Amino acid sequence: MEIRASTVLPARREPIELHTGDGLTLVGELALPPERPPVATLICLHPLPTHGGMMDSHLYKKAANRLPALADLAVLRFNTRGTSSERGTSAGVFEGGEGERFDVAAALEYAEFHDLPIPWLLGWSFGTELALKWGHDPLVQGAILLSPPLHRADDADLDAWAEFGRPVTALVPEFDDYLRPEEARARFARVPQAEVVGVDGAKHLWVGEPYVRIVLNEIVLRVNPAAHPLPTEVADS
Repeated sequence: MEIRASTVLPARREPIELHTGDGLTLVGELALPPERPPVATLICLHPLPTHGGMMDSHLYKKAANRLPALADLAVLRFNTRGTSSERGTSAGVFEGGEGERFDVAAALEYAEFHDLPIPWLLGWSFGTELALKWGHDPLVQGAILLSPPLHRADDADLDAWAEFGRPVTALVPEFDDYLRPEEARARFARVPQAEVVGVDGAKHLWVGEPYVRIVLNEIVLRVNPAAHPLPTEVADS
């Protein structure tokens, strides 16, 4: 069976709640491999909620639908404060990336408390800013940034990540609306451990199954290289 945009592979899925240090409850979902313990964990930080970003933004939904089964990864998705999706609405209101520091901390606390292994931050657009600004936690193994705008996250945040020392990979679309590969390489040059991967033909939202496959493969290559490359077909059950 060919894996398509709508494919949902087996996983152990459960609704979760995160509790922030400033008293909010955030809604989310954890997807685990169907039969084995996970080898690593993706903590997904979604795009800008004021422009439709949420835990179900398509790359994250497809990651949760595929990567537990194909790559033995745990995928933790949640709505940041004030954000709604089919799962529900998280308490609070959008705070422009500042109050969201508590949301990132709550997700990491959940991962630690539930013994989720080797957590990586996976940020997309606004979510990349949250990762760069608030992801300097000893628990974090590294970060993968999809379409980083480097708008709220500035050079001081990049310098802080350089000092943090954990690996960071930026996947930058050729035709991104905010930051394209050449400029991204110049901006990330101040982070010695940063890798910038330009993706030919891609745009900020990564629409289209070919680009989804590129993104998921690049994630798996860094987080569980033993599962790379991902198959494009699975046995029909």
